[in-house]
Amino acid sequence: MITYKKAGVDIKTSDKFTEFLEKKSKAIGGFAGLFDIKKYGADYSLVASTDGIGTKLKLAFLLNKHDTIGIDLVAMCVNDLICCGAKPLFFLDYYATAGLELEKSKKIIEGIIEGCKQSDMILLGGETAEMPGFYSKGEYDLAGFAVGIVKNSEIIDGRKVKPGDTIIGIKSSGFHSNGYSLIRKVLEEKKLLKKYARELLTPTIIYVKTVEKIKIALKKRNSEILSIAHITGSGIEGNLERVIPKNVDCVINKNMWKIPKIMSDIQKIGNISEKEMFSTFNMGIGMIIIVKDKDVQTVLKNEPKSMVIGKVEKGSGKVVIN
Repeated sequence: MITYKKAGVDIKTSDKFTEFLEKKSKAIGGFAGLFDIKKYGADYSLVASTDGIGTKLKLAFLLNKHDTIGIDLVAMCVNDLICCGAKPLFFLDYYATAGLELEKSKKIIEGIIEGCKQSDMILLGGETAEMPGFYSKGEYDLAGFAVGIVKNSEIIDGRKVKPGDTIIGIKSSGFHSNGYSLIRKVLEEKKLLKKYARELLTPTIIYVKTVEKIKIALKKRNSEILSIAHITGSGIEGNLERVIPKNVDCVINKNMWKIPKIMSDIQKIGNISEKEMFSTFNMGIGMIIIVKDKDVQTVLKNEPKSMVIGKVEKGSGKVVIN
């Protein structure tokens, strides 16, 4: 049976490193970092996040298809940014390669610009580094940095979540940009990587406009989103636990939505356990929001790709998937 750890990624070690970082700096924690600028004359916080695309890049190299990978880069950053209620402002990129290939580079940057457009922010700048001897010929790496802003009175941190609240999932477009070391190991062993590569390059959904639309609709009802979780590595359980209080549990019913076929295919091909799948991938749910029960229909009406997937109960800060 193949696991993410056997594919070379140890989530438990990563979690321990994150715990170490959080102890070293009290500002670290959550999906994005907040910097209060009240002392500079405004009752707001600047919000920042950074991320990459991981080994999904290997599929871009395989197919020589580079026009959507920039969307993934922006998505992985801004989807974290909006979890605290922030409005994205601008984006920076870091593009490192063995040697600059002009046409390929243009496609990569055009993808980043498209991602910024979908996020209602601007590409402010970045860095391009040519590093022959460090990267293999034709390969490159990308990192992104997003900055946003939020009123201190409108920060979403999950503290208001209570028993009886409702958990709503918003569909993903597939694997997004997580777990590709495991996916590639499964498919390479069966010589099926090329068969699935194009579908696996489907860009990560950017949820900025979706979440903003829901926030506006709820504000008209004098209500609000109580918590937001971007479902990336560590799956629903690992990410949702980051944004709920220690006195509640989130009980998820996995039968409330359909697992994407490509995920079922990968699970079957690799003989991967259901537990491993749910702890590695988003399983078809790219973003989760928690709202009061009275606000459920407003959310569902404003986002057709959303569905109720669970309830909040009294507990100890755990996510239970049934």
